[in-house]
Amino acid sequence: MPCARQFIVLAVEINMRLTTKGRYAVTAMLDLSLNYGVGAITLADISERQGISLSYLEQLFARLRKQGLVSSSRGPGGGYKLSRAATEITVLDVISAVDEKVDSTQCQGKHNCHAEEQCLSHELWQSLSDQIRVYLAGITLHHVVSDYERSLNSRNSGEKVIKFDAL
Repeated sequence: MPCARQFIVLAVEINMRLTTKGRYAVTAMLDLSLNYGVGAITLADISERQGISLSYLEQLFARLRKQGLVSSSRGPGGGYKLSRAATEITVLDVISAVDEKVDSTQCQGKHNCHAEEQCLSHELWQSLSDQIRVYLAGITLHHVVSDYERSLNSRNSGEKVIKFDAL
């Protein structure tokens, strides 16, 4: 019998897609997390490592800085760094900071999905959106980076990969 998590993953694939904005913001923040404690990281370095346009990163980091997730410094050795530890920043924090919506409803939560009325399945999709937010709020950047590093180590050693499980 499939577990609830499998249904959530399937529903996300069917009903909700994160845009490039959300995916790139999370990826860039993970890059900063991998380099936490090293000093400021330039957007050019992130751009090169992650294959994200520099101008797009500049737009994302303006939002991330405004929301207090990153801090910046200018001049030689300047760049960006996490404003707090990766254990304190969730994936939901990052997605929300760049105005990405976590919503599985057809009407974007406006309750007007069927002829200006709430559709029969609205509460189902609203509940799914709520569960996704709770799930993403429970995953820190540290969790994702740790899982990534564990995956790399197990691939290099030939061990079986243990998949990340936040719930």
